[in-house]
Amino acid sequence: MEDRTYEGYECLRIRVDRGVCFATIDHPPINLLDLPLMQEIDRLGRELEGDDRVRVVVFDSADPEFFIAHADVSLIQQLPDNVPARGEEPSFFHAMVDRFRTMSKVSIAKIEGRARGGGSEFVLSLDMRFAALGKAVFAQPEVALGIIPGGSGTQRLPRLCGRGRALEIVLGCQDFSAEIAERYGYVNRALPADELDGFVKKLAFSIASFPAQAIALAKACVNSAEVGVIDGLLDEAHAFNQTLPVPETKRRMAEFLAKGGQTRQMESADLGMLAELLAEKK
Repeated sequence: MEDRTYEGYECLRIRVDRGVCFATIDHPPINLLDLPLMQEIDRLGRELEGDDRVRVVVFDSADPEFFIAHADVSLIQQLPDNVPARGEEPSFFHAMVDRFRTMSKVSIAKIEGRARGGGSEFVLSLDMRFAALGKAVFAQPEVALGIIPGGSGTQRLPRLCGRGRALEIVLGCQDFSAEIAERYGYVNRALPADELDGFVKKLAFSIASFPAQAIALAKACVNSAEVGVIDGLLDEAHAFNQTLPVPETKRRMAEFLAKGGQTRQMESADLGMLAELLAEKK
């Protein structure tokens, strides 16, 4: 049953049990990270910060094939062409995802389907990620569209995976299985699908049973080891803005949508076909 203190959500199903908030993404057809879903994730983060009952938040998906497909490309197309000066405060998207990194609550992703682009960046911003073997898929396909991962991917991946593997993920624009993602540090663990739910729940309830102050202070101290995160996010946002007015970027995004991007059929395919589909026309 949904928790009645979290009312008015349409893209998320929310319940609170023993200090754990379970937030299930339910935004058909592919859990596209569009404006309504982003607004609800942002709202949930703000509400969780003020809810003393909650010590852990667990995100999962109602769709076993899609955790979050990626950010809405048609929304990116609407961003202005003029390149503003490098910002001094995080963008809406950066603030939305980074809140789950910095809040006193522990944030966990339980991933069974695809988490690409902005969906990957969202889970990378959470404290922990656990993935289902044979089902979870991760990718940062942005460079194939002429943009860059602009929602924190260029900053999270090097810290988690190391420089070389981060560049492989960002520039290769390929799908990564749960098994390889675990090996690279993209996720904490990859588990058999039938064990994932039980493992995550046991961990979440265990953490939620500990004193709130100890949880908050321990997380804050771990965060203090990540120096320069905000500066890096501001650099990333500025670089992302510089890709938007480029004609080839515009062509590739339009071609992606014209060839079925953001439809369930195409998004279910292997990402390796994307570069060929969007190859520069001579």
